[in-house]
Amino acid sequence: MNEINKYVITVGRQFGSGGRLIGQSIANELGIEYYDKALLVEAAKHAGMSPELFERKDEKAPSFFSGMMPLNIGYSGYSLYPGGSSISDDAIYRAQSDVIRSLADRSSCVIVGRSADYALRDRSNVINIFLHAPIEVRVKRIMERGDAKTIDQARQLAERTNKLRAAYYNFYTDKRWGDAASYDLTIDSSLLDPPAIVELVKQYVSKRIGIQLK
Repeated sequence: MNEINKYVITVGRQFGSGGRLIGQSIANELGIEYYDKALLVEAAKHAGMSPELFERKDEKAPSFFSGMMPLNIGYSGYSLYPGGSSISDDAIYRAQSDVIRSLADRSSCVIVGRSADYALRDRSNVINIFLHAPIEVRVKRIMERGDAKTIDQARQLAERTNKLRAAYYNFYTDKRWGDAASYDLTIDSSLLDPPAIVELVKQYVSKRIGIQLK
């Protein structure tokens, strides 16, 4: 793809709103790369750390009472944390943000979550969307995919996960998670089926970046 036509779509999402499915569908339709939790593996490799560490910290705001984790590792020729023998929550976030920027440099792609919109905030070729849905719809989807067995469990899981995502996003950015002003498009995924949402995003991207998409 020509360098000038390279673009990135970031997807923020409420838990149970179909963000992963729709993000994958957008990437498939446009023939571009898709990144979700695979970002954790990339970031871990980039920093010379275990992916499990990134998994534990995934989209979670720092815990100021957990202390530092001694790992004795370096990153890109220098220590991730000034102390040299520990890695901080901020350092993990910086490593992941570096991976996001590297992936955006590499090729057009869809990136779900991980405050990718903020990591790429200085770029003009980034389209930021946020997917949401009424709690009843999200609860039903959560149960259908087997993440919870009862309505109460699904509701609690949705509320807890969204609180973690909001705390993470709000801590590391100067924006508000889920606030329409933070995104280019906010879409209620209960009002359109996934193919229609994909087509909507596709049309918007085409008009924004000024190229004809397949």
